[in-house]
Amino acid sequence: MNLRARAVIVGGGVMGTSIAYHLARAGVRDVVLVERDELGAGSTSRAAGGVRAQFSDELNIQLGARSLEAFGRFEEEIGQDIGLHRVGYLFLLSTPEQVASFEAGVRLQNSLGVPSRMLTPAEALRLSPLIRTDGLLAAGYSPDDGHCTPEAVVQGYATAARARGARILRHTEVTGIERDGTTVTAVTTTRGRITTGTVICAAGAWSRAVGALAGVDLPVRPLRRQIAVTEPVHGLPPALPMTIDFTTSLYFHAEGPGLLLGMSDPDERPGFATDTHDRWIPRLCEAMRRRAPALLELRRTGGWAGLYENTPDHNALIGEASSVSRFLYATGFSGHGFLQGPAVGEIVRDLYLGRVPFLDVSPLSAGRFAADAPRPEANLV
Repeated sequence: MNLRARAVIVGGGVMGTSIAYHLARAGVRDVVLVERDELGAGSTSRAAGGVRAQFSDELNIQLGARSLEAFGRFEEEIGQDIGLHRVGYLFLLSTPEQVASFEAGVRLQNSLGVPSRMLTPAEALRLSPLIRTDGLLAAGYSPDDGHCTPEAVVQGYATAARARGARILRHTEVTGIERDGTTVTAVTTTRGRITTGTVICAAGAWSRAVGALAGVDLPVRPLRRQIAVTEPVHGLPPALPMTIDFTTSLYFHAEGPGLLLGMSDPDERPGFATDTHDRWIPRLCEAMRRRAPALLELRRTGGWAGLYENTPDHNALIGEASSVSRFLYATGFSGHGFLQGPAVGEIVRDLYLGRVPFLDVSPLSAGRFAADAPRPEANLV
């Protein structure tokens, strides 16, 4: 294989396929997406599928809200049913500090058009009757949030990108990025060489290695996160929100007739392992006992592990490298990449075309760490 491309996208998850679709739809010819496995086989297929705009950072609020609009019209625009359930996100708050932080967040979200609001514990219980309210002070809620099926989003974007001329190479690994000085000239792969002047890194947890091929530092570290699925639950409310105990990060939402649930594990260490283990279960059970004891009665019927792509401030890296011309990146989303995929695809398209994006994402440049200008996100799950 010896191809020529206007742009080579590395990574076939939601971010890569969204970028491919938005470039192809804008009329960019000879877009090539390279994925070393199946599409979505990395972090996207292992995500919990949550979509929201309830963030503390103004940029994340806007990225989330823009993406929610795109998810809402996805089937009409792309032609793919993504199983979107607009059931809301419900953050359960147990300390005065959490309440004050979410009150400030709601004010900011409302100013940007997001219909979030604060709820009393009794109101939260009516929405999510599996919880207990002992020690609960308040909750943050937005009805526009929800969850959908990550694999369906990837396949929808990929199909629509191909229909508009993009080429997708599966089971093809990037082995090198050639440069002439500071200019990208080609990408080498296990199937041959692709002559190109632009590389777009959307490789998720593997982005640091891709950046290193071009001499670009992308400070991304992989961290395993686990998800469990339960047996059917009788009497689940049809609009059960994605429910998060903010103190412990325990979360759950309906998954078919049962529940999908997960929680962060502070004992987990960075690495690429995605096998499952039970070391997190005692801490998970303690969190359920405290906030949702009804979950303790449910039998686990399955589960999986995937990778977060964490940055030092738990916020995304979006932009173009300052040291290498036409090396663009969209990575390091630290758990909120899937839900921002549609909006980021738009932004990377505009950065490639030299247009002004709908949102100035320059504060999310990878160079912010060298400049000692981190941009932390507080509303993490």
